[in-house]
Amino acid sequence: MAKLLITGITGFIGREVLKELLPLGHEIWALIRPGTAISRYQAFKDDIKPAYIDLADIQGLKAFLAQHSFDIIVHIGALRGGRKENRKKYYQSNVGSTQQFVDYSLKKGTKLIFCSSVGVFGAIPSELPANAQSSKNPDNYYHYTKIECEKIIGKAVLHGLKAMIIRPSITYGRGDKGFPYQLVKLVAGYRFPLIKKQIWIHLCHIDALVAAFVWAVKNDFSSGLSINVADREPVRLSALVDFISRQLHQRNYPHWLSLDRHFFALGEAVARFIKNELFISRFELISKSWFYDVQTYYKLMEAEGKQSHYTIPGIQLVIDYYKGK
Repeated sequence: MAKLLITGITGFIGREVLKELLPLGHEIWALIRPGTAISRYQAFKDDIKPAYIDLADIQGLKAFLAQHSFDIIVHIGALRGGRKENRKKYYQSNVGSTQQFVDYSLKKGTKLIFCSSVGVFGAIPSELPANAQSSKNPDNYYHYTKIECEKIIGKAVLHGLKAMIIRPSITYGRGDKGFPYQLVKLVAGYRFPLIKKQIWIHLCHIDALVAAFVWAVKNDFSSGLSINVADREPVRLSALVDFISRQLHQRNYPHWLSLDRHFFALGEAVARFIKNELFISRFELISKSWFYDVQTYYKLMEAEGKQSHYTIPGIQLVIDYYKGK
């Protein structure tokens, strides 16, 4: 039995990863931000040992780590893009905390599993599919912090750190109200602005992502391994919108509601002018193609006998969640 530390369990991804780690029988400690409502981790409170520390509290984190010896650290927690926090807190929460985990793991010989993001390639990668050799693009501050974290880990690997980087694409599943949920909601109300252009997008089923973390905890791996995690194939946005519409309205989405690409270009330009990172990202995600090389991930999963995930029909999870099923 290993002693494991996990961050981010009150978030969508961290919660689902923890559910699958509990049956493995490890002693699990979890960092939880002070003041977090107990309802957000009620289901786990008897199965974990909580440590109430904010990731931005570098001194508190350092003191806590000095008191414990962990075999594995699964670092998922982070401040996400679009939050109303100052950049210092963003940096401390995302980069500062990662630096502490890296320093600790290097000193103790701890295995570190880090949740990055395909956003390190930018919201829209410069080459498709984005792969291990693709250039990084800090097109917003959240992506910048993830790139900095990967740099820290990469340097430490050269000095003996045992680490793996998992980069999920935008992830969908029950309990999350991010981009996939908002897509379903807008299609349900005939309010989704479908562009008159073929766009390919690459989402990630939550089960695919969880499987990557469980694999990393259970298996030995070459230090410095980094993998992109998403569904087996990208999907045409128009086909996904039609599928959602058929499940909700028993017919394809009315394509007379589609808008010319100039509308999206104008919207993105306005968002950039007012420096609203959230709206810039939203316009880009539905008007430009983004997909990733996931061959390494699926080779690992196939060796474990895991099934592949496809956005159609996988998105049914989100449709059912939207409908309250």
